[in-house]
Amino acid sequence: MTLQVNLQGLSCRKQHQDGEHMSAMSVSVVSQPRVNCRAIVFFDIDGTLLDHCKRLPNSAKEAIQALQKLGHEVALATGRSPFMLQRIAEELRIDSYVGFNGQYVVVRGERICTNPFREEELGKLSRFAAASGHPLVYLDENSMRCSMMHHPYVEQCIASLEYAHPEHDPEYFQGRPIYQTMLFCTAAEERQYRERFAGLRFVRWHPYSLDVLPGGGSKAHGIAQLIHRMGFEPEEVYAFGDNLNDLEMLQYVGHGIAMGNAPDCVKQAARYVTSDVDRHGIARGLRMVGLLP
Repeated sequence: MTLQVNLQGLSCRKQHQDGEHMSAMSVSVVSQPRVNCRAIVFFDIDGTLLDHCKRLPNSAKEAIQALQKLGHEVALATGRSPFMLQRIAEELRIDSYVGFNGQYVVVRGERICTNPFREEELGKLSRFAAASGHPLVYLDENSMRCSMMHHPYVEQCIASLEYAHPEHDPEYFQGRPIYQTMLFCTAAEERQYRERFAGLRFVRWHPYSLDVLPGGGSKAHGIAQLIHRMGFEPEEVYAFGDNLNDLEMLQYVGHGIAMGNAPDCVKQAARYVTSDVDRHGIARGLRMVGLLP
């Protein structure tokens, strides 16, 4: 399945910088070795680079360093905000990334594209969520704030990212660009949001939480912007992912690799399946597709 991304149809705005998530499943596609042919490789963070204990396996770090030494471009493609990915980006010496599930794109340290919410639509979502008793967490590139003083769903979900419950500020979305919002509710409760807010995109990442994106937002859209700037075609692009927010990305790139710990629907969307993140999935996957010897 191929996902077509039209650059002209994106709602991203160009910016001027002024200081400013091998298994038993076998792989059905056999690639030809292409070591030393320049490519760009995108890595999701949670469940892909970071294991189930939020640690970066040594085998993954060494594999990425080997990729870089061979001259390949390496980038991140994550649902995280820039302030949440800084540590791993610095450790791996990566300065290009797609953040907020595609809403914030940086190439070699330069922000080239953003796609924030319209304040009006976020206000409508905020009022409905408050009336329904569901908290929201608003994220910009520097911080996050919660619409409620405290909620157990927020505490549990944010703790899984190794962050504390965000400070309370129900008006944080006003007067500043918000690129992604987290909605905290059960799967049974989310239908009302999808029906009422058809112009927004809802992607579940936790039993108690969904990412909310501006309409049409996805990692694929952000990757399309980044590779266009860097001069790559989708056929020259590789991407590793493990969760529902990786579906479009794995379908769009020429070589989508699902982690062994990914759900079946994600594996089915990918061209290849590697082993679990805890079983050297990154290193094995890079060798599988011929990027490493």
